[in-house]
Amino acid sequence: MSTHAEKRHKYRVGKMTLLDYIMFIVLIVLALIILIPFLNVIAISLASQKEYADNPMLLWPKHPTLDAYRALFEDGRLLTGFWNTIKILVVGLPLSLFLTSTMAYGLSRNKFPGKKFIFFLVLFTMIFNGGIVPLYLVMKSLHLTGSLWSVILVGSFSAFNMILMMNYFQGLPESLMESARLDGAGEWRILFSVVLPLAAPIMATITLFYGVAFWNGWYDAMIFLRKAEMLPLQNVLRTIIVESSTNVSNAASVDALNKSGFSTGMKMASVFVSMIPIMCFFPMLQKHFAKGVLTGAIKT
Repeated sequence: MSTHAEKRHKYRVGKMTLLDYIMFIVLIVLALIILIPFLNVIAISLASQKEYADNPMLLWPKHPTLDAYRALFEDGRLLTGFWNTIKILVVGLPLSLFLTSTMAYGLSRNKFPGKKFIFFLVLFTMIFNGGIVPLYLVMKSLHLTGSLWSVILVGSFSAFNMILMMNYFQGLPESLMESARLDGAGEWRILFSVVLPLAAPIMATITLFYGVAFWNGWYDAMIFLRKAEMLPLQNVLRTIIVESSTNVSNAASVDALNKSGFSTGMKMASVFVSMIPIMCFFPMLQKHFAKGVLTGAIKT
């Protein structure tokens, strides 16, 4: 017995085993791989162009400056992009949650007529789609090109998110719905008063998915929007980065690059500023995220 105990505790160091320390070191290395580039972006945004040219891998500038951020906000386009993205989020996120939750609830009920056929049509769109040209022609026929509504409607429904939510709803006890029906509740009342209050994890997960998709979306806006004052944040960032790269390639010296106003520091500052809202938004939903994905991804 003592020999078995000695073998079991052979690799223990205090209360942690050798494997625990190995996993701890691996996780620290992975965290640094993620963190160091992030710190490098912040450092470059606070450094002068000359300091960045001397040391592209700096993690803390010797002489921090806010010139890149000042030039970025004085440009004005970034604030316009923020405002357009916020408008897309304010309208698109509730619309997406409404469309996804209502279809997911309907398809999660066994007695829903035509359930299998409708689910097949939804699943079909995950594999095949008409492409960007038919989509553009549809938006043009609806007179929505050049409007933020085109970007909102294109991103307002995801078959993948709907399937996650449908699987979660299928895991809820059917007896709850039957009890509500016996009390005279209709399907809309059951959805909003019984099902959704019990679906906080999957609602938080889908909210995060749609929120990040709307925030990072740029392709649909590039296709449907033409006016610069209507472009969302990511398209504005793309313009700034392209101009910055052009100025870097055309500048004859560091002094000429500093005078151009679009330095690498400004490019990094724009990237960091665009990340802040999502970084603030994610922790609020993190506690529900793992449970929502795990439960919604498993068909019960």
